[in-house]
Amino acid sequence: MATQSPLTDLSRAASDPNREYEQTLTGASLFDRSQHGKLEVSGKDAPAFLHSLCTNDINGLPLGGGCEAYFCDHRAKVLAHALVYHVLSAGRHAFWLDVAPGFNEKVLQHLDKHLISEAVELADQTERFAQMHLAGPEAKEVLEKALGQSLPDLSEFEHMERTFGSTATCHIRRHDPLGVPGFDLVCLNERADGVSRMLLAAGATPAGEGAFEVLRVEAGTPVYGVDIGEDRFVMEVARAIRAVSYSKGCYLGQEPVVMARDRAGFVNRTFLGVKVLEGGPVPPGTRLFRDATEVGLVTSSVQSPRLNAPLALGYIRRGHQDPGTRLEADTTEGKRPVEVLPFPPVPVSVA
Repeated sequence: MATQSPLTDLSRAASDPNREYEQTLTGASLFDRSQHGKLEVSGKDAPAFLHSLCTNDINGLPLGGGCEAYFCDHRAKVLAHALVYHVLSAGRHAFWLDVAPGFNEKVLQHLDKHLISEAVELADQTERFAQMHLAGPEAKEVLEKALGQSLPDLSEFEHMERTFGSTATCHIRRHDPLGVPGFDLVCLNERADGVSRMLLAAGATPAGEGAFEVLRVEAGTPVYGVDIGEDRFVMEVARAIRAVSYSKGCYLGQEPVVMARDRAGFVNRTFLGVKVLEGGPVPPGTRLFRDATEVGLVTSSVQSPRLNAPLALGYIRRGHQDPGTRLEADTTEGKRPVEVLPFPPVPVSVA
């Protein structure tokens, strides 16, 4: 069971989701993301070990680089999603896996199951480290002010270490899940409060889960356990286009992926957004219909300020995915019209 976040005060300071939403779009907001799973994979065989189990190219990942990846079964059904970072840990090369809250033990067990004689060490660091997400067009400026130094421009998933004050060393990663420039900051629990105070003093606004969720859905960012599960073929997930390498060689689940690309040339469902045209948000699990035929399923749902309408994410069957296509959501209040949107549902603003 997860312990209480070391950044509880930051979460409590977030009290107005609408204001925090606007601040994230115009300034910089600081979110507590400490419940994310944090796994460390080290040892001389770690690159090849991870490379053989996930969908992206880990052997070619440079120090300071990162990528998005999925862990699949032999059918290419998604067992887990991770952001993978090549780091130095205690002076040796290692890989840090950022996984969805509550799934660190599942991923650790999956990796351990496939560990035979490789020189690989697995460690769950979830409870030792706090994690924050700094997001907004002024995020980099806030970071630089808090650190008292300029920072290089980072592409998404590039990362570095910097020290706040004299003792609070943080792992800083470029990551843009909210459709605006973002940085994940990871540090030891005992340093987290001091780091958050420095970022707030530098101009960040504390923000909570409500604002984060609206921005995530608007950006079309799926979350494992919410939008993705073991019943989902990896190529149906929107972000698979950047999380699957076609040139890396063999890995668990590769054959169905290659077949979908080379033989079928398409997948049966795609992760997309729909705008609800009447009434309020539709709940996750809502089925979508077209001409009395079920063609989709809602997985996430919010009220979108920028669309001025409810917005849902979910999976829509092939042949019903074109932007502007009208579908019906089967709700407890009856059928309600929805419209398929381009992807991402709300244009992102990431530089």
